[in-house]
Amino acid sequence: MFTPEMLAEFDLFKGVPKDVLNEINGVCKPVKVEKDNFVFREGDKADKLYLLISGSIALRVNLTSRPDSVTVSFINTPRQTLGWSGVVAPNHYTASAYCEEDAELIALPSTEFLDILDRHPEAGYKIMLRITQIISNRLRNSRQALLKTL
Repeated sequence: MFTPEMLAEFDLFKGVPKDVLNEINGVCKPVKVEKDNFVFREGDKADKLYLLISGSIALRVNLTSRPDSVTVSFINTPRQTLGWSGVVAPNHYTASAYCEEDAELIALPSTEFLDILDRHPEAGYKIMLRITQIISNRLRNSRQALLKTL
C-alpha cells in the first residue's frame, strides 16, 4: 500500500507535515489502468485527484473543429499529478487522460482530500498553491499544442 513517506516524495506534498500526510494517506486508493483505456474523460464529473506511480498518460482535448483529439501534455514521470479538476470548481475534467501504457496511480477522492486541507489550512495553502502551478503549466502546454494545430 502507500505510506506518508511515499507521499512526501511527490512535489505536491513537499514540506507538508507528517500528520497531514498520514491523514491524506488514509484516503488514498490504488488504481490500475491498462494501456488504451482512460483514467477519466473530458467533461466527466471530476471527483478525484490522481498521482502517477508508473506508466504514461496522454492528456487529450477534443476540438470542435476536428474529429480527432489533440494531445496537450504527457504525464509519464513518476510522482506527477493529474486530474486537478477534482479539487477545483466546477469539478469537470478539462481533458481526457488516455493511457499510452499500463499505469499505476493513487486516487485521492476529492471530498475527503479537501476536508483534510480544510482542517489543516497551512498545508492546504501549500498544496493548493502547487495545484495552481500545475494548472498554469497545463494551460501553457495546451496553448502551445493547440497553436500547432492551426
